[in-house]
Amino acid sequence: MSVRELVVLGTASQVPTRHRNHNGYLLRWDGEGLLFDPGEGTQRQMLRAGVAAHDLHRICVTHFHGDHSLGLAGVIQRINLDRVPHEVTAHYPLSGQRFFDRLRYATAYRETVALTEAPVDADGVLAVRASYTLEARRLSHPVESYGYRLVEPDGRRILPELLAERGIKGPDVGRLQREGSLPGLSLADVSEVRRGQRFAFVMDTRLCDGVYALAEGCDMLVIESTFLDEDRQLALDHGHLTAGQAGAVAKEAGVRHLVLTHFSQRYSEPDEFERQARAAGFEGELTVAHDLVRVPVPKRR
Repeated sequence: MSVRELVVLGTASQVPTRHRNHNGYLLRWDGEGLLFDPGEGTQRQMLRAGVAAHDLHRICVTHFHGDHSLGLAGVIQRINLDRVPHEVTAHYPLSGQRFFDRLRYATAYRETVALTEAPVDADGVLAVRASYTLEARRLSHPVESYGYRLVEPDGRRILPELLAERGIKGPDVGRLQREGSLPGLSLADVSEVRRGQRFAFVMDTRLCDGVYALAEGCDMLVIESTFLDEDRQLALDHGHLTAGQAGAVAKEAGVRHLVLTHFSQRYSEPDEFERQARAAGFEGELTVAHDLVRVPVPKRR
């Protein structure tokens, strides 16, 4: 059975707290695992969440601030220590290559795994797999930062009433699904388009075109909401979003499930983030993330 869920490993921003680890997010997408922004302590959070190095297929770093990348050293070494049998690909801003190199080779260890470096230097498609296309979009932060988006290819949903009209039943249904046609009949004649799922990961950024492009039509949007709305100017000055801004983006983009995260240590009342996102008009599912929570990707429409 395919599994699509977000495993939240950490939700703090610059400074971790007693209850929030630095960033870390694992997206399970069918048989693959994509690890986003492994901050300090990610390897231990993986252990607590029941996530193994063998679960990782891609590592996606939005930018090279420590709370989003200091865990790379431990994660990469663990991948090698456990001799992960498949290729692991790392995406990160090309401008931060020197930081990636330092973290990859922070200490001595034996390399046993094919870790492919695939840095990002422009908007566009990074990878095409059977179950998703991975894209990147430039964000607005004091250092170069990219957000990531997965798009599942559209499929088709068979309509039983149309099958009945054509007298198609039994083994012919399976044959039609596998081969796409029967004599005098195509799959399109008895089905409708089933929109592929969409997931986006948006970290440190001001409002910009990239935020909206990533969020558009998403089934799940994981987005930073470092500040509350009363600190909007502080958010702008430091290249971040507020809870209200994140909610407004999700509303405009038609997001189904909004996941707020990356909270400043200055706030002690997490419910206020949800209240402000709702006040901005977002009416879909909403999760104010906390460490080690698992959030299922919504079922297909």
